[in-house]
Amino acid sequence: MEMNNDSLPQTHDDEIEKLEISLLLEGVYRHYGQDFRNYSYPSIRRRIIHRMQGENVGSILGLLDKVLHDRNVMDRLFADFSINVTEMFREPSFFLAFRRKIVPQLRNYSAIRIWHAGCSTGEEAYSMAILLHEEGLYHKTMLYATDMNDKVLRQAAGRTFPLHKMQLYTRNYLQAGGEEAFSQYYSVNEDGVEFKPYLSENMIFSQHNLAIDHSFNEFHAIICRNVLIYFNESLQRRVLRLFNESLVESGYLGLGNKEGLLRAHAVSFEEVDAKEKIYRKAVESADRGTYFVERG
Repeated sequence: MEMNNDSLPQTHDDEIEKLEISLLLEGVYRHYGQDFRNYSYPSIRRRIIHRMQGENVGSILGLLDKVLHDRNVMDRLFADFSINVTEMFREPSFFLAFRRKIVPQLRNYSAIRIWHAGCSTGEEAYSMAILLHEEGLYHKTMLYATDMNDKVLRQAAGRTFPLHKMQLYTRNYLQAGGEEAFSQYYSVNEDGVEFKPYLSENMIFSQHNLAIDHSFNEFHAIICRNVLIYFNESLQRRVLRLFNESLVESGYLGLGNKEGLLRAHAVSFEEVDAKEKIYRKAVESADRGTYFVERG
């Protein structure tokens, strides 16, 4: 759990550092259009310090100078800010709960749309494709997998992943309720393993930035797991409003195990599975409530 530096006594140096970080993020936004101004301060600070070390600069303003005048430095900073931690059937109990509790409801629709927001290199989107294929629903599903980082999206579209991870992914798959031979979904080649083409036939990879972009469709389920923990409260509220607006009535929202809605402040969602952080969009009411993500 990240400590919120805002709750600590501020020294003069702390205040100066916060100002310098604010100037850096404002410069990145104005010059490149990438908005990290409402990311969690402790998280973004760690990544800025890491990039300062990598660029061998002694100050945040020195990093800002390099970022503004060298696109390659900006690309490296962007890679630091873009958190890419994922795996096939990550936290298998979530996928097991989705299989048991959400899939039966999805069977009622003639066409299904699911959004994986912050999909990184795509492992969880392919996991969902496999799950829906086994449940006989993938043929009528469109999976939209988005991320702000175009580089990881290109990697995801390639369907190729490291061979050495297949043992872990197989174990995750079985714990998520899979009953087939996981190896049937991929073939081994010189680059690792390549997942079968049919798994991406109903999958669209697209660039989307949760901090600044808007809704682009209406979905029956949105999966965004362990992404909101990197945002401050203001940006968390924005993203949850975006998700609410993007869901059909009674659509489902799946968050990560480090996140959750505080029910007293989230009347537009109903809890489906408290442990797995799965929620359902509530019927519209006059009191739309406040959206809030609990850091767990």
